[in-house]
Amino acid sequence: MQYHEAASLLFDLRRYGARPGTESTADLLATVGDPHEDLACVQVAGSNGKGSTTRMVESVLREAGLSVGLYTSPHFEDVRERVRVDGRKVPRSAMCEFVATIQPHVVDRAADGESPTFFEAMTALALWQFDREDVDVAVLEVGIGGRLDATSVVDPIASAVTNVSLEHTQLLGETVEEIATDKAHVAPADRPLVTGATGDALAAVREQAGAVLTVGDDDAAVRTSYGGRENHVEAAVSVSGADADGTDWRVDTRVPTLGAHQATNAGIACALARQAGDELGAAVTEDVLGRGLRNAHWPGRFEVLDDAPLTVLDGAHNPAACERAGETLAEFDYDALHIVFGAMHDKPHREMAAGLPAADAVYTCEPDLQRAEDDAVLARVFEDAGVDTPQPCGAVDSALDRALDAADPDDCVLVTGSLFTVAEARTRWTRVQVPTRVRDVDDATDVLADAAVTDDEIVELRADGVHRVLRTRLQGRQATKIRDSLLTHGGECAVSGLETEGERLDVVLMGTLAEFEALADDIADGPDGLAQFARELRETLELDGDDEVADDYPWTDGAAVMGILNVTPDSFHDGGEYDAVDDALERTREMVDAGVDIVDIGGESTRPGADPVSTAQERDRVVPVIDAVRDAGIDVPISVDTRRAEVARAALDAGADICNDVSGLGDPEMRFVAAEYDAPLVVMHSIDTPVDPGNDIAYDDVVADVLDQLRERVLLAEKAGLDREQIVVDPGLGFGKTAAESFELLDRIDEFDALGCPILVGHSHKSMFGAIGRADGERLPATVAGTAIAADRGADVIRVHDVHENVDAVRVAEGVRDPETLDE
Repeated sequence: MQYHEAASLLFDLRRYGARPGTESTADLLATVGDPHEDLACVQVAGSNGKGSTTRMVESVLREAGLSVGLYTSPHFEDVRERVRVDGRKVPRSAMCEFVATIQPHVVDRAADGESPTFFEAMTALALWQFDREDVDVAVLEVGIGGRLDATSVVDPIASAVTNVSLEHTQLLGETVEEIATDKAHVAPADRPLVTGATGDALAAVREQAGAVLTVGDDDAAVRTSYGGRENHVEAAVSVSGADADGTDWRVDTRVPTLGAHQATNAGIACALARQAGDELGAAVTEDVLGRGLRNAHWPGRFEVLDDAPLTVLDGAHNPAACERAGETLAEFDYDALHIVFGAMHDKPHREMAAGLPAADAVYTCEPDLQRAEDDAVLARVFEDAGVDTPQPCGAVDSALDRALDAADPDDCVLVTGSLFTVAEARTRWTRVQVPTRVRDVDDATDVLADAAVTDDEIVELRADGVHRVLRTRLQGRQATKIRDSLLTHGGECAVSGLETEGERLDVVLMGTLAEFEALADDIADGPDGLAQFARELRETLELDGDDEVADDYPWTDGAAVMGILNVTPDSFHDGGEYDAVDDALERTREMVDAGVDIVDIGGESTRPGADPVSTAQERDRVVPVIDAVRDAGIDVPISVDTRRAEVARAALDAGADICNDVSGLGDPEMRFVAAEYDAPLVVMHSIDTPVDPGNDIAYDDVVADVLDQLRERVLLAEKAGLDREQIVVDPGLGFGKTAAESFELLDRIDEFDALGCPILVGHSHKSMFGAIGRADGERLPATVAGTAIAADRGADVIRVHDVHENVDAVRVAEGVRDPETLDE
């Protein structure tokens, strides 16, 4: 079964409406061996905030060292986002296996008029995948209610009801009390139900659940307070409570989602995580809680993506959530407010509009879904609410374009009304156009197959895909427009065979530069929200010439060689050689004489199985070396190789210039330290740091998967205040990848240009070269060959131990690419 067939079958189940009860889900799970029976699960129900709370719980438990499954809904770009293990989406191959297994059961039940629903099937997929991955705990966001929700097929070890408001009254009841009673059925058997409910809803929860752990103000068992915005992307929260034995605990931290209600969500998450940790024998300490909460990034929930103008995405989809968005927005100072609003037709539009702050301009839009309300209808709602001339704009991208064009730098643009609206708007910051080298028909076949193109189209188009090829993701109506336009101009376009509305589709564009330029001109002013895509297309293919770089970095004018200086006793290649300051200083001089562009100083080994060192020990290793280099007057950019923000700060104070974070922003403070010092930041893709040699990671396409995960890391760094030219991406060869996967990353390193960031390759003497028969100590020639390939593929920074040989390799590769430079 191919991926587009599996996904289409699941999406086809959307035609069956929500059905109360767990019997259908239990029957479906029986066909795959009842994987839920041995899973430890945490369930989170509620009217609002359950997604954010679920993510917080997952982040804290991962910080405690557990392997964690996460099940949420809806998704933004890819249905696989709903099912994650330790942050990674369920692989396409796993989805295909699952759907092929359940298909006979689905057909049989459909013949009886009792087909599983989409949500039931996704719930079963999640529990099946969590069991396969042998997670320590699964955190499940409840769909509707609690008593009869598909997720209630499990017996949870901890559960929560975040809050209760009127919703889904046709299924759950017509009063808050009835709805609260339904949700409270998620209560675990042996622990108190955690809740932030108040008033009549709390009384109903107590009556149903019995033992309750309240979260909220000073009268609650777990007390929370909101300290307000600390910067434009984080807010201060405090949470305190007491364990059953009377031990007090308290957490003062920041959360990456703004709003006073997030303090309550954080309190619920802390209580749930401590309950789960107690059950599983994991130490959920105050430090673990603080760090886990700060790393709980949750897209589209009052997410600030820019500050000039202030640009906020908030998926508020009911009146209460709209009111909360308005309350949070009041923490910011801005001049005029521009609202981009798109909502589903079954929502109370007038009440939602009333809940939002008064707007100076409103741009209504329609997400690419049949459920989306007509933009003209929404414009009338805001006109009746007193907004002067709301503008119906059609596509979400078109509405966002008009709002951003109209807004001054001191204004605010708020995108809201639905997570579907926010998801489409967010692609402005996350969509990638991946330039793909296609050398022959076999390469073209692989590219098309990876994009879930049907077999017939692969046969028809593979011979045409040997010129310029780009891979991206678009809404269905946009993909149709792109395909029609590119065909008109002589190019080719293949679109995923996925058959459903509202989903992003993989799209492969093939053509000459002239054909792409004609396409960009054709779509620049159309009604389908493709103006931004046209701008991205021109930038990716450099149709308007190279953009000038604002700052001069070592990689600005060609590939820079970064020399490795490990001041450690246990690094895999040179441990113990330079851990004395005098030896490190002499090694620095040698590298500078050999032509190095950057010296990368590291005080902790990240080799597989390495023991972590303390922050103080790492700092005491690297800072004296940096001091010595600067005191000696050696004029070379210094990078500090660390995963700790505290070490990075000390190194920058001592004279370092660059932060090299092999954990990929595992320390939530790292991005802010780099931004504070205006220092370039290397963000590496890493599963574990130090590497866990027993962690077997499954990739569908290692390049596509690493790209997907790095783009969110890049966005985090960008939101902290760094420019993309300062954010260096490192695919992490050897970190959670097999030798074959590392070689594939090296071969396709040019595809990371899609992120708009400089690219670093670190391959020096790594175990990947054991696959070609080179033992440790015999890998210098292989490293030099890899350097030449990396430089030829367009890497901007190449990190190596042996500077002299690798500088020569870079110069040869660049000379081959541009011989004219050799005469300069």
